[in-house]
Amino acid sequence: MALDQNEVLAGLAEIVNEETGIATEKVQLDKSFTDDLDIDSISMMTIVVNAEDKFGVKIPDEEVKNLITVGDAVNFIVNA
Repeated sequence: MALDQNEVLAGLAEIVNEETGIATEKVQLDKSFTDDLDIDSISMMTIVVNAEDKFGVKIPDEEVKNLITVGDAVNFIVNA
């Protein structure tokens, strides 16, 4: 079953909110995880693991460094 971009964004926003306390409406496609949302590498790994569980995808460690923006992560999950 293909995942819808908006569904993935909403789910990712919930995961980010649970991990960091950042309001879900601030988690937008054009936001950088590190620069805009101030997410550190440890929180990012937790977010990745939770996203893998939630969406049933595998995000290889070498791909995580390429997920600069929320949009990058959403596109990776949608196309996984």
